[in-house]
Amino acid sequence: MSKPHVTVVAEITAKPGCEEELKNALLSVIEPVRKEEGCIQYDLHVSNSEPGKFLFYENWESPEALAKHAQAEHMKAFGAKAAALVGGPSKIVTYTRIA
Repeated sequence: MSKPHVTVVAEITAKPGCEEELKNALLSVIEPVRKEEGCIQYDLHVSNSEPGKFLFYENWESPEALAKHAQAEHMKAFGAKAAALVGGPSKIVTYTRIA
């Protein structure tokens, strides 16, 4: 098996009426995040039944790479912009691959 990495599942829900704007904000971080050192996978999904509910599925080489990602300037800018678009706290769960 290859070296274990950190997997993140992050659920983000838009405020009613902000679905499209949040989607565009989420899409805007895809390219810079995928270029970050330690990023293995960074995929955005939208719910089939709730168009304002989004999910990121991420894989990182290490906890350190994930921590650095959280401090990236594009993520800080996204956080500031998204604050007005997100309806409630996001659910973020991390996992370590074991097989």
